[in-house]
Amino acid sequence: MPFDGMKYNNGNSAPVSTMYPQLNDFYWQRKSLIELQKETFFGQLADTTTMPKHFGKTIKLYHYLPLLDDRNINDQGINAAGSSTGTVYYITAVVAAGKKNAGRLVKKFTSTVSAADAQNKAIKWATEARITSSTTWANVQSDLAADITFTESTLSKVNPGNLYGSSRDIGTIPSKLPTLSEDGGRVNRVGFSRVTLEGTINNFGFFDEYTQESLDFDTDAELMSHITRETTRAMNQMNEDMIQMDLINGAGVVYYGGTATKRADISPETGTDSKLSLDILYKVDAILNENMCPKDTKIITGSRMIDTKVVGAARYAFIGSELKPELMKLGNGFGGPAFIPVQQYAAAGTIANGEIGAIGNFRFIENPNMMHWEGAGASVTTNPGYRATNGKYDVFPILIVGSGSFTTIGFQTSGQGSKFKILHKAPGEAMATYNDPYGKTGFYSIQWWYGSMVLRPEWIACIQVAAPY
Repeated sequence: MPFDGMKYNNGNSAPVSTMYPQLNDFYWQRKSLIELQKETFFGQLADTTTMPKHFGKTIKLYHYLPLLDDRNINDQGINAAGSSTGTVYYITAVVAAGKKNAGRLVKKFTSTVSAADAQNKAIKWATEARITSSTTWANVQSDLAADITFTESTLSKVNPGNLYGSSRDIGTIPSKLPTLSEDGGRVNRVGFSRVTLEGTINNFGFFDEYTQESLDFDTDAELMSHITRETTRAMNQMNEDMIQMDLINGAGVVYYGGTATKRADISPETGTDSKLSLDILYKVDAILNENMCPKDTKIITGSRMIDTKVVGAARYAFIGSELKPELMKLGNGFGGPAFIPVQQYAAAGTIANGEIGAIGNFRFIENPNMMHWEGAGASVTTNPGYRATNGKYDVFPILIVGSGSFTTIGFQTSGQGSKFKILHKAPGEAMATYNDPYGKTGFYSIQWWYGSMVLRPEWIACIQVAAPY
């Protein structure tokens, strides 16, 4: 027998398929779509950009950098005295070739003093962000070679078009303000920069076959509902997993628990203590605030196409079930719990799918399909009860996603605004072919388009820690 699908009756009958009577097909698809929304975690935060027909599979857009930003480097600026001579040194940190989002801008460091001063700024940033603990420029470059590369450049301008850039030094800003004299003059010229972002969509799908006998002999009146539900549920989980991977790989703020400076250092043992802590949450919150990451988060409720609501003063953080016990045990420093369960504030506003509670500006979503890195941490010596694989600790992410930081790219495969397209050909005369002259075989397929584009990597943070059993 060519089929080995779900059995009926006592389980010993002839093999039949996993697809059955086709009555009320549209009704069951509609019901499955409603159920699917209840299982959407990352998709509920996603803006959607539609790829029109006849424009290829790649979509591009410009991101204009703010005038007062260190990344706004150009050769158009002149200072308040009208001078445009001198040299500015700057270093650009970018994702290394071969990595996800390769070439995407992460950070720029400028200095009007020397290249060494620009290097020191880059070292300070990498150390404070716990990306590396090295204090020399050569060591920093060596430590980050697997993920981030630095490019050094010079610019023959005193004022590179962004006035005082991202500086918050009260001693620096006054001298960079665009003052004017009585007679004005050709002074205070600025310039603007932009970067190009792009994303590519791909087509995904799978199918199932079934026989005429499954239509004739199966007795489960709800079987069509079950199969349609499981088909759309599998599609949704794949879609969610792809968004999750893109967000983790696209995070511009990466922080490690305890004293760890890279994933391979993660260990809950004394000396590293790479566990989830209130301290690390507040430090990442401060970095996101500095990056101007918004706290008003948009979530999609109801269906996946309409009904968007804004949740104020909150950034959503995604965790796996493994980290939930650790999260709930965090203290607030005053003898009480830091974690506020969702039931204590649920009546006061909109709740996201999977939301379990809040700490400070973070509202946590428990995703049972949250990914992690198996055996990617430090070697186990004396395990205090934390998860490990093949003698090394597993590493678990806390993924914080700011509103508007990314977009998914959709393509209307059916022309009706649907996120997916189902094709169903029932057994019968229309299915009769040379290979199946009796037309006894039918099929059921689903396909969809997916792509994503990280718009603001500095608004996405990934904290990496160990998790207990």
